[in-house]
Amino acid sequence: QLQLVESGGGLVQPGGSLRLSCAASGFTLDYYSIGWFRQAPGKEREGVSCISSSGRSTNYADSMKGRFTISRDNAKNTVYLQMNSLKSEDTAVYYCAATPFSLCTDRYKYWGQGTQVTVSS
Repeated sequence: QLQLVESGGGLVQPGGSLRLSCAASGFTLDYYSIGWFRQAPGKEREGVSCISSSGRSTNYADSMKGRFTISRDNAKNTVYLQMNSLKSEDTAVYYCAATPFSLCTDRYKYWGQGTQVTVSS
C-alpha cells in the first residue's frame, strides 16, 4: 500500500523548534517532489514548502522563509521540515504530499494524514 506518514508534531512554546518527518512506504520518494502544507482551524489549506525530487530546488511561502527548512534523505525515503522560531500562527495540522514530477507543482498524487503542531505558552 502506498502511504505517506507524517510525524514529529506536538506542543511547543513560541520561539521553539520542531522537525517534522514525512516517510513513504510502498514506494520510493526518489522520483517525487514533496510538498508540505498546513491547515489551521477555520482556514484554507496553504502551501508551506516544497522540494524537488533531486533536492536541488526548494521553495517556501513568504511567512516561512528564514524560519523553515525543507530537506530530504532519499536513502531513508524521508523528507523533513525543520521549523524554527515558531509562532502561535504556525499552529495547524501539517501535511506532506508527493507529486511524480521532478519539480514542485500544484498537483499532488499522494497525501499523508497530517500531524498536529501547536505553538502555545
